[in-house]
Amino acid sequence: MTIPGRAVFFDLDGTLTDPKPGITRSIQHAMRALERPIPEAEDLLWCIGPPIRPSFARLLDSSADDLVDAAIALYRDRYAVIGLYENALYPGILEAVKAVRASGYRTFVVTSKLHLFATRIVEHFSLAPLFDRIYGSELDGRRVDKGELIAYALDEEGLRPSDVVMVGDREHDVIGALKCGMRSIGVTYGYGTELELRTHGAALIAASPFEIVDLVDRLFRDPPPSR
Repeated sequence: MTIPGRAVFFDLDGTLTDPKPGITRSIQHAMRALERPIPEAEDLLWCIGPPIRPSFARLLDSSADDLVDAAIALYRDRYAVIGLYENALYPGILEAVKAVRASGYRTFVVTSKLHLFATRIVEHFSLAPLFDRIYGSELDGRRVDKGELIAYALDEEGLRPSDVVMVGDREHDVIGALKCGMRSIGVTYGYGTELELRTHGAALIAASPFEIVDLVDRLFRDPPPSR
């Protein structure tokens, strides 16, 4: 039975799936095409989760729009065809989402990744039946900011922030949730650290997907602290 008005927002990269090969190889492809130094994959892990534009600005040591735009276009050329499939579900995440839904909560994907790519990934892994809707950013740059995206999803679904929990692996998920008056669960099996997540205000920490459903239940049992 669905619990009226209560929902869980799941990040995608680093929370539902491990996108490391596809993202790092697509970044390397762009850097190679631009004849820039090509970082090792392990040196690009910080790029998994945040919006791609500031990541390329840092990698290129430039905020010039033309250069960053060229890098993003090269990245997307490869990612759209190959990179998004160089990806894997985290062990146990399928069961975790099913358990959250079985507990009565609605579930949504809320990711800064392009909506187009997020939808294709969810469909590739046959996850669509487990989510009410997928929210992502747009090609024109709308809703890249996680707080803006979460606010949009809340408004679209008519949900109260106190009735929704964000689950994600990076500070952007936690900060975005807090901006919207929501609590969050930080996951450390992705690409953020416990220190990063706690520092930015994660209410609880999950070390594995199997812990998520119990932590969601705990947050909904305990009322949000008064402000």
